[in-house]
Amino acid sequence: MKRAMITGITGQDGSYLAELLLDKGYDVIGAVRRSSTEAFERIEHIRHKIKFVQVDLLDQTSIMDAIQQHRPHEVYNLGAMSFVPTSWNQPIYTAESTGLGATRILDAIHKIDDKIRFYQASSSEMFGKVHETPQSETTPFHPRSPYGVAKVYGHFITMNYRESYGMHASSGILFNHESPRRGLEFVTRKVTDGVARIKLQLAHELHLGNLEAQRDWGHARDFVMAMWLMLQQDEPDDYVISTGQTHSIAQLCDTAFSYCGMNYKDFVVTDPDFVRPAEVDLLLGDSSKAYEKLNWKPEVSFEDMIVEMVEADLARLKRSGENPHVVVG
Repeated sequence: MKRAMITGITGQDGSYLAELLLDKGYDVIGAVRRSSTEAFERIEHIRHKIKFVQVDLLDQTSIMDAIQQHRPHEVYNLGAMSFVPTSWNQPIYTAESTGLGATRILDAIHKIDDKIRFYQASSSEMFGKVHETPQSETTPFHPRSPYGVAKVYGHFITMNYRESYGMHASSGILFNHESPRRGLEFVTRKVTDGVARIKLQLAHELHLGNLEAQRDWGHARDFVMAMWLMLQQDEPDDYVISTGQTHSIAQLCDTAFSYCGMNYKDFVVTDPDFVRPAEVDLLLGDSSKAYEKLNWKPEVSFEDMIVEMVEADLARLKRSGENPHVVVG
């Protein structure tokens, strides 16, 4: 039986990846940071199937102990300070966890068992101020946030360990990917939750930043399949994972509000407080390499994903008992 260790297992991607690996018969080890309050909501339904080990990406000893104890065949590093706006408020912590955290894991693998296969969660935010559209594996990086800078470091250190030590270390340059499990602080979930609250008469307006910013949005469930496929290849490599389609924040709002029979222009307020210090205007990925070498393609459309998220937020709010009688038209 294969064993896989996942950092960030309690997050959106970690929960979907854990489901996928369990379905494939893996032993799944969840590397979690000790906290006075547990945040296991996303994996509560599979929690009994997962082995947990305490790991802090800022602590090399805990990483080495976990790998030494469990000897995973695969390690997926999804743990990070992953919210771009917060990275401006916590730039040092972002560098330590998101950038150096990957280095600590790679070095532990190198010292303990360099046959362990490693996946690094890179990000389209590394492209930042884009030099070409669409962005591929050869597009230069120009990050526009502390998060993007830290991800560039994690990406290149993964490449360095691969080239220097012959390790099976791959990076997935993932473009935006969403789901009902996305954190409420992210714009897609902020919109779908806001739509649900307005539909249920729990709110009257939704404050957002730059409505013209465009992103390449896919479903997290599709993207974790790409992660797994990377570690099944004979040779490690880096891959852009995206849908190849772009939508603006305004289009996101239109899709979500229209599903509930509303016009977003009646409810959305542009708020300068939500505009980034350095905006990333257009991200659009070219996943030709992943299509060809991994035989991977996204299956969930943008529209279906947003509808799924709106329905999930409506259901969640109704379960809370705040307004159980209003139904989507």
